[in-house]
Amino acid sequence: MLKAKSRIGLVFFPAFDWAIDPSHPEREERLLYTQDQIFEEGLMDIEGIQEFKPDLVTDQDIQRAHFCVPDESTVTTSSHYVSAGGAKTMARELMEGHIEKGFALVRPPGHHAMRVVHGGRGFCNINIEAIMVEYLRSQWGVKRIAIVDTDCHHGDGTQDIYWHDPDVLFISLHQDGRTLYPGSGFMEELGGPNAAGYTVNIPLPPHTSEEGYLYTVENAVMPILDDFKPDLIINSAGQDNHYTDPITNMNFTAQGYAKLTEILNPHIAVLEGGYSIEAALPYVNAGIILAMAGLDYSHVLEPDYNPAVLKESKDTLQYIHKLCDRVMDQWSRRGPELSQKVFGKKEFHERSRSIMYDTDGIYEGQKEILRSCSDCAGSFRIESKSDRDWRIIGVHIPLNACPACKAQGEEWYENASGADKAYLQDRSRDLYLKK
Repeated sequence: MLKAKSRIGLVFFPAFDWAIDPSHPEREERLLYTQDQIFEEGLMDIEGIQEFKPDLVTDQDIQRAHFCVPDESTVTTSSHYVSAGGAKTMARELMEGHIEKGFALVRPPGHHAMRVVHGGRGFCNINIEAIMVEYLRSQWGVKRIAIVDTDCHHGDGTQDIYWHDPDVLFISLHQDGRTLYPGSGFMEELGGPNAAGYTVNIPLPPHTSEEGYLYTVENAVMPILDDFKPDLIINSAGQDNHYTDPITNMNFTAQGYAKLTEILNPHIAVLEGGYSIEAALPYVNAGIILAMAGLDYSHVLEPDYNPAVLKESKDTLQYIHKLCDRVMDQWSRRGPELSQKVFGKKEFHERSRSIMYDTDGIYEGQKEILRSCSDCAGSFRIESKSDRDWRIIGVHIPLNACPACKAQGEEWYENASGADKAYLQDRSRDLYLKK
């Protein structure tokens, strides 16, 4: 009997009761074809590969990562609780030692959901990976975590949640934002004043294929991970870089995804995008599972696989090589020096933003003030208002808050109006102030 070299946990949740509309690319068939393929190919018969049923996340789990407006139940469905619960299940099984690696094949996805949530954007309402990461940090004491987002779309939500946190490294490889939603993810987006350089964006040109993508992983992503030395590596495993995906413009393959997984060696992978339901997802997911298990994946090939046709041009490869050099140079300058150059030296930093929720047609205005700190991620206060007349003020104190940042967060809380203070109290002040 074939035996996996690493004990793998899998969670499947196709979310039969959640769809944007029946013909939308983000629909239940994304996982049904994959699930059928995995069982038909006998992957679940391999010793060491085990399926787990997803738990539900709680409101408290969601609140560690989000300010939901007006509340969690309004901006989610039961499927969102199960989808995020699938990732949490993999985290728990990993930490309890029942598995060595986990893959949550779940939907709805989550990496476009930001700290404040008024509704859905980019098919995402709550951030699955962030909820899982905050569970790992708060309940298991994990100190340093790296999230590597390999979805074709920039993971702007995950970036937003960890913008100020130097203990969570966020790396996003994606199709250049000048050519694809959400139009962000440029190298200049490098993290906030207290975490300058710890957000790493690598915008790849359209039509990047196996050689260019894997070069980037080996020559930028892995050296950065080696420097950061995370306790855990999380892969936001979007599969829409595939050459058959209907809404992107890349030329990656099932073999490329399997090799990527082998090189990256994540502790947990969480499915994000990927909309080529029959031509890509069953092959890509099978390759990822075999790679995580340490087994041969060379036979996992799409029927029309032709690497010579898909290969990127010399000019594209040259561009990617130079891009990786720039990424590594910026990484080498991370920290206080880079922060002062980009943001200046101030006690408090402010930023204002306008955010569009394209899925739900909501517009949000947001103002944030952050306490500058060299000892922790810093406390911050967010004021958010949408065009649907919902308004909240949120206060966040990080888990590792120094005394000065903890005191600042307490002061913001005490100075809040009655309604704003009630909002925080209703959602457990300790969760938001992170005592």
